Amino acid sequence: MPRVSDAHRVARRAEIIGAALRCFTRAGYQRTSMADIITESGLSAGAIYSYFSGKQQLLVAVADHVLGDRQTALATGGALEGAQSPGGIAANIMRTLAENLRSIAGEGYSKAILQVWAEATIDPEIRELAHSVLGRLLGAVTDALVACAESDPDVLPAGEADARAWAVGYAPVVLGVVQGFIVQQSLLDDFDVDAYIATAVGTL
Repeated sequence: MPRVSDAHRVARRAEIIGAALRCFTRAGYQRTSMADIITESGLSAGAIYSYFSGKQQLLVAVADHVLGDRQTALATGGALEGAQSPGGIAANIMRTLAENLRSIAGEGYSKAILQVWAEATIDPEIRELAHSVLGRLLGAVTDALVACAESDPDVLPAGEADARAWAVGYAPVVLGVVQGFIVQQSLLDDFDVDAYIATAVGTL
């Protein structure tokens, strides 16, 4: 039997994760069975189980894929660079996410993010993964807020002299606005992306 190359294994693993993602997006994690994923992938049960022990392990892989892709999109898209206000930082992140989600809408990433968040409340492994990704994003937003305050001290509230302390407290608010953006974009058919971003800029 010829040896399977690493590139083939990586590609096959990604193929299986893609099939699981489509199933989870279409029917939800709880309603999806391994049989559904096997059918969706077009592969044999043996091929699937040679990569993943079951649905829970697949969910972890899907979560890593979805959350990791969003983090990569923000890092490579320059979303956290050059913003002149907290609202500008949030707007840059949301615009980057909106464009990224539009470009891969067929894969259902937006809905998948919500499912990953939901499972993170009950699955310790998913929770640890989400905590790690959100922690890194919070750190990046905090650094962007510090840079913003250092370039324009008027951004700081009256009486606040410590840019880092202010940024640490403000970053979760910025991230919360972004998370609200993801939720509403996923659930509301008539959600107005531009209006939400404009309001966020004015509010933050």
